[in-house]
Amino acid sequence: MKRNKLYRKITVYAALALVSLVLILPFLWIISTSLKGDEDIFTTPPQWIPTDLRWENYSDVFERMPYLIYFRNSVFVTVMTIIGVVLSSSLVAYAFACLRWPGRNALFIFVLATMMLPMQVTMIPMFVLFKELGWLNTYKPLIVPAFFGGGAFNIFLLRQFFLTIPKELFEAARIDGCSEFRIYWNIVLPLAKPALATVAILTFMFSWNDFLGPLIYLSDQLKGTLALGLALFVGQHQTEWGMLMAASVLMMLPMVLIFFFFQRYFIKGFVMSGIKG
Repeated sequence: MKRNKLYRKITVYAALALVSLVLILPFLWIISTSLKGDEDIFTTPPQWIPTDLRWENYSDVFERMPYLIYFRNSVFVTVMTIIGVVLSSSLVAYAFACLRWPGRNALFIFVLATMMLPMQVTMIPMFVLFKELGWLNTYKPLIVPAFFGGGAFNIFLLRQFFLTIPKELFEAARIDGCSEFRIYWNIVLPLAKPALATVAILTFMFSWNDFLGPLIYLSDQLKGTLALGLALFVGQHQTEWGMLMAASVLMMLPMVLIFFFFQRYFIKGFVMSGIKG
């Protein structure tokens, strides 16, 4: 019996290791290509470990494109978006999970229904709205909407987590004279750190990799984010694949590091909110 369990575990772990290797191969290939010269990239059979490491590809990125400017723009837009999404979605989720008011469930279903609307449906009306407001070629269209709800999925995720908090805490706080905002700020948010971290990581991944938003609303090249700057770099340096892969690695690195250091909060947030894969 124990031997069967051991064989089963070995089989499962071997299968997971194989799937992980398949999934990680593209990332390993990007890193490998970023350290190659153009003459080594298209060799047959492929050479995974370059014989001549070209670290100059990384330094050339900073010389051939305004990488630090794009990085600063991406950090600013991403940080502001995370702040807006976490605050607004947690407020809305608190209202749906912890307050009693007429039409709450119907409105929540309506909010969830908005997830079925593709972005292409609202893209043109949003562009016309921001044009009338005079916000084109500014970061406002990329930041301000984050402070108005934070997205239906984030609201749903936080609401599910808030429902797991014992209602006795809210009742005791109200008896002690706490306002609803104080209950939300001093009780709910500290208890919801895993779910908030999950929302923050998901928002970071979306905002950091967002290409369509900056492409639509930003016309000044120096206001572009990394995703937009990398696309411009592709247009300018189509044949310099080593340098292009080096720029891709530099863009991907912050996202990998953040997920690596905060993955336990990410997983805990999904588990405790009742969302399972």
